[in-house]
Amino acid sequence: MKKKLRVALLFGGKSAEHEISLISARNIFSAMDPKKYLVLAIAIDQHGRWFVDEGARLLRDEKISQVEIDRRTQSVAVLPGDAPTAMLRAASGKTLEEVDAVFPVLHGPFGEDGTIQGLLKLANVPFVGAGVLGSAVGMDKDVMKRLLRDAQIPIAKFLVFERRDKNAISFAKATRALGLPLFVKPANLGSSVGISKVSRKSEFAAALKKAFRYDNKIIVEESIRGREIECSVLGNDKPLASLPGEILVQHDFYSYDAKYLDEQGARFEIPAHLPKAAVKTIQRMAVQAYRALCCEGMARVDFFLRPNGQVLINEINTIPGFTKISMYPKMWQASGLTYPRLIDRLIGLALERSRKEKRLSSSK
Repeated sequence: MKKKLRVALLFGGKSAEHEISLISARNIFSAMDPKKYLVLAIAIDQHGRWFVDEGARLLRDEKISQVEIDRRTQSVAVLPGDAPTAMLRAASGKTLEEVDAVFPVLHGPFGEDGTIQGLLKLANVPFVGAGVLGSAVGMDKDVMKRLLRDAQIPIAKFLVFERRDKNAISFAKATRALGLPLFVKPANLGSSVGISKVSRKSEFAAALKKAFRYDNKIIVEESIRGREIECSVLGNDKPLASLPGEILVQHDFYSYDAKYLDEQGARFEIPAHLPKAAVKTIQRMAVQAYRALCCEGMARVDFFLRPNGQVLINEINTIPGFTKISMYPKMWQASGLTYPRLIDRLIGLALERSRKEKRLSSSK
């Protein structure tokens, strides 16, 4: 009998997307074939403390909305060493069994931005998803958009402001460059947290304050009239794109409430009703963006499709949602790849990259 792979599922985290991480991790956990995997559930609370979730309690109880440490739990740390590595119970000093791979299900800062990826890379443990560089540029909308622009991939017009510029941000300057309405976003966040649509001057100051609550750098971006299309990408050296899907938003825009709180907030058409030529263009651009941003493993690429047929890339998400309504796994299901097989492929890609990196010399 083939040995089961021991996979550490890492979830929770310090970001504003903590609750979404927990929901995503539950769905991944339920899709992992127990005949193939032994799952070690590692939870991170909102203070950044790691601990073993014994019996995957948090992943089995859907009523729990956030990670909280109680007296039954033991803190845990990553022990660097030869891959595969081990997890240490810091409180007791007892070493847990070694893991073959880590599956980070951590949306937003401190999980999707290269921080966890760097830690795992130092520990020589294979992990699912993009590496340090791809994660970092995928998280930072400013850097992401500049790299896409330099790769001659069409994007929306945007301005960038840092906190030190806060008092000098001009509504008049923004509207001259971008028109109205416009969007104000934190540069490093996802799930539409901290995003505001601004249609008049009286809304601008509050939008800036909201965005700066979550990040020291913000994006002010033009509003694009068009259809919202998404495409899933999977792979390392030879990435493949799924059939695209479309988001039909019932709110003013695809806000956090529309995504997660209002069951009627959005409808999805998967696959999207598009001409074959448009599908091929979106798939080609998705892979092009994936490569330009140094991504590996997986990513969801978000597009706008204008009425005249022009396709623009909005952004990329290197740890996309895995909730029951999330587009990333649903687009692969529509493309013929089931949820369990998708999980198998993602873990396989992590191990493949690790083997490739081991062949590199680290000394003269």
